[in-house]
Amino acid sequence: MAELKWYMVRAVSGQERKAKDYLDNEIDRENFQEFIPQVITPSEKVYEMRNGKKRSRDRNLFPGYIMVQADLANGEVIHMIKNIPGIIGFLGQKAGMASTPPVPLRQIEVDRILGKVEEIDEFDEQLDTPYIVGESIKVMDGPFSGFTGTIEEVFEERRKLNVMVKIFGRNTPVELSYMQVEKED
Repeated sequence: MAELKWYMVRAVSGQERKAKDYLDNEIDRENFQEFIPQVITPSEKVYEMRNGKKRSRDRNLFPGYIMVQADLANGEVIHMIKNIPGIIGFLGQKAGMASTPPVPLRQIEVDRILGKVEEIDEFDEQLDTPYIVGESIKVMDGPFSGFTGTIEEVFEERRKLNVMVKIFGRNTPVELSYMQVEKED
């Protein structure tokens, strides 16, 4: 029976997905699925408003790191992981100290990271641009589209803003969602 533990593997920043793909291909080629059942690059989907359009992209939660569930009792596993293009080594292992075994993540850390990834999957509308009180915004959607205003209050948990919009020469408070506004340049 394999002794599976989670490890953080350092990867070249910006090449985490490519390194994960190389590792997945190597696991399949060597038939190591029982020693390395899971390889994850923890990421979240973020939405941002650009030129009035909603765009989504994936953002790494841990730039420069990949999570690997592995049984390192088989010495070939460590060697294979370290020799993947784009992988630097294991987190917690000193450079040049190949004889020291990699340090596994504590279960509480794994639960927190995997729980965060699942929570993000459930609530997948994350906006990349947090708003600040006093900031000027432009309304992009809804009945006040085209108006500009100043943020009075930010409700992050509800993803809403209280905005003071000048309508017919009068300041009027309006509650808008993050997706209805865009930062003014």
